[in-house]
Amino acid sequence: MTSNDSQIKPFTINIPQSALDDLQARLKLTRYPNELAGVGWDYGVTVDYVKKLVDYWQNGYDWRKLEAKLNQYPQFTTMIDGQNIHFFHVRSPEPNALPLILTHGWPGSFMEYIGVIDRLTNPRAHGGDPADAFHVVIPSLPGFGFSGPTTESGWNRYRTAKAWAELMRRLGYERYGAAGNDVGSNVSPEVGRLDGDHVVGVHVTQVFSFPSGDPAEFEKLSQDDYAALQHLQWFNDTMMGFNQLQSTKPQNVAFAIMDSPAGLLAWSGQLFGEDVDADFTLNNVMIYWVTGTAASAARSYYEDSHVDHSEYVKGPTTIPLAVAIFAGDFISIRPFAERDHKNIVQWNRYDTGGHYGSHSAPDLFTNDVRMFYRSLR
Repeated sequence: MTSNDSQIKPFTINIPQSALDDLQARLKLTRYPNELAGVGWDYGVTVDYVKKLVDYWQNGYDWRKLEAKLNQYPQFTTMIDGQNIHFFHVRSPEPNALPLILTHGWPGSFMEYIGVIDRLTNPRAHGGDPADAFHVVIPSLPGFGFSGPTTESGWNRYRTAKAWAELMRRLGYERYGAAGNDVGSNVSPEVGRLDGDHVVGVHVTQVFSFPSGDPAEFEKLSQDDYAALQHLQWFNDTMMGFNQLQSTKPQNVAFAIMDSPAGLLAWSGQLFGEDVDADFTLNNVMIYWVTGTAASAARSYYEDSHVDHSEYVKGPTTIPLAVAIFAGDFISIRPFAERDHKNIVQWNRYDTGGHYGSHSAPDLFTNDVRMFYRSLR
């Protein structure tokens, strides 16, 4: 690797007006599907849901306002393992702050964590203890957002974790924490596994551990665990179509979500739903649209389902792990999680928040992260 390859360059978001004009033209030409009366969301995203958001997208939504807000935070790009990586890097005013790298998921983006940057970096300004401060690093996953499309196969969770460890090394951080949601909840523990000499602990909002097939595992389950298992079964039976397609033939949907903004909104809307505000949904969708990364982001599921996990995972993780489960989200089941992670030191469930807890319940999320890392600094 040459010195130029590892340069860290300042980055500013500046989408050409022609791209925004093209978006508006496409939205005006949206052709909506028909749907059955009275079925609600049983068949998927409803026409009413998409129409309302498209109308707001055309007549009320302000990309330039978001662009200006995002550009208030320091952003950078660097090349790692042949891939451009975009990231926010916001240092705390507190000199003893702990570095923390936060990883988003799909169909989210770095937008998941924008609302907690100030809380994490400057607790003093939010009524918190300055000793809980973090230097925050929020990268865009390879193939997502301003990291740009991936140009080769193989960008699975392990390769991403290796890139994150290299990113933190380049930033000069000897000790740091890793946190994640969704895809980030798969990547972050692997950062801890790979870079255990430098990672002090890992915080996630899901643990994707499932029954191994051993009947003895079920003897450890409580009533609440069985209820969670039923919820997981429901989610698998009714909501996992996106996962199956993106894990097997992501290019099939790529044409629709790259060509039609309403199509991208609908495909993403199945997981945003009506639980989050319209701006949050459109902010995330816009990140994919203006960067042309909807297809490469979908490919990330294929990469993770076509890797030999046993090549990288030789046993459970041992880095201290915290799990924060927000209401309405994927419900992690502790007896299964303890099979894959041997050092779970914090496990909290909340009655609000949803899948995007850092956005929907920023104070709860921030306090959970602070509480976990307090003893690890």
